[in-house]
Amino acid sequence: MDFSFFIAKRVAASGQKSFARLIIRIAIAAVALSIAVMIIAVSLIKGFKSEISDKMFGFWGHIHITSTQQTTSYEPAPISANPAFLKQLKELKSFTYVDDKGRTRTSSSGVHHVQAFATKAGIIKTKDNFEGIILKGVGDDYDWHFLEQHLVGGRKIMASDTSRDILISKSTADRLNLKVGHKFIIHFVQNNLQEQKLFQICGIYKTGIEEYDKKFALVALPQVQSLLGWTSHQVAGFEVFTDDIKDLQYINDYIYNELITNDLYVQTIKEEQPTIFDWLDLQDVNEQVILTLMLIVSIINMVTALLILILERTNMIGTLKALGSANWSIQRIFLFYGTIIICIGLFFGNLLGLGFSWLEQKFHFIKLSESDYYLSYAPIKFDWITILSLNIGTLVITTLFLLLPTIIVLSITPVKALRFK
Repeated sequence: MDFSFFIAKRVAASGQKSFARLIIRIAIAAVALSIAVMIIAVSLIKGFKSEISDKMFGFWGHIHITSTQQTTSYEPAPISANPAFLKQLKELKSFTYVDDKGRTRTSSSGVHHVQAFATKAGIIKTKDNFEGIILKGVGDDYDWHFLEQHLVGGRKIMASDTSRDILISKSTADRLNLKVGHKFIIHFVQNNLQEQKLFQICGIYKTGIEEYDKKFALVALPQVQSLLGWTSHQVAGFEVFTDDIKDLQYINDYIYNELITNDLYVQTIKEEQPTIFDWLDLQDVNEQVILTLMLIVSIINMVTALLILILERTNMIGTLKALGSANWSIQRIFLFYGTIIICIGLFFGNLLGLGFSWLEQKFHFIKLSESDYYLSYAPIKFDWITILSLNIGTLVITTLFLLLPTIIVLSITPVKALRFK
């Protein structure tokens, strides 16, 4: 066994009661608290970004394909419901292409799902109130997986030509005092003429994203096509869902450069809703600040603790030097000891951080204002690679800084050290 490591283990296992022992325990607690806060912060921020992004993508898809034309009434311009590229788009998997700058790009995934949509603005009129609304028409190809998870009452709409079903948000239902089964009239303006249509609430949803919940209601696609004066072969655009969000920009560029015609436009939801995604990106700054501060706390406490330990063990250092031990050999003793302290702190810190995060993931006891944060509780997402990196990074960086207090070993001479009490 290595001599320095052997001595370090004996020192660590010593049951001596002293002020230094108290300091060592404080150092262990500091390391444990630091890594626990890091794990909790990373898990919360990743969960927060993941949940909100999933809500955004779930409601509107990852990529939109629409017409480049603009109408005078700010309503969508129609495009073909069955364009030449649609089959190729639906079957798009991993691909390689050359971008505008001549760089070769390769995706690891492709398109998961494509669905048509159309929108039309109107005004809901009840006996006691009225409110603006945007109808989003969806067809048989609509993926209900996301909204079915956020239904708070009723069922999804029937997408037939004659269906008068409407799916409204809980915030709209509360403001207008509406419930599942209630009927109401929506007023529209088309070609400078007023039109009315009667709808019946089949379900109520709640995504928590007020920007969507306040504005949108879902109806059958043929209803919107009829209101816009379109045929069944015309839609406002397509929502494209990707297999992997990491390939979002690659797929968007590929569709634009290789598939669609010049009269169409493709855009990611991140480009359409930059405010929300810029806000989410700011969370990375908060994450970096927290991790840096916690690492500094760990380093300062460990350096202080090891310095006190070295001073307490001055007699031992003098004895070892008198017996012929080299400075580096003695420094390694304290580096090993410091590493043992860090490892103990990491062990308890992981128990605390992972335990707290698991409890929050299970019971959601941290509540949030949904109107401000789009979520009613603090979400947790475990990224095991990141958590492992935090542990390794804390261990390596803190251990490197422990070289600083061990430099004092160089200035200790055997004669002075053996006189030191």
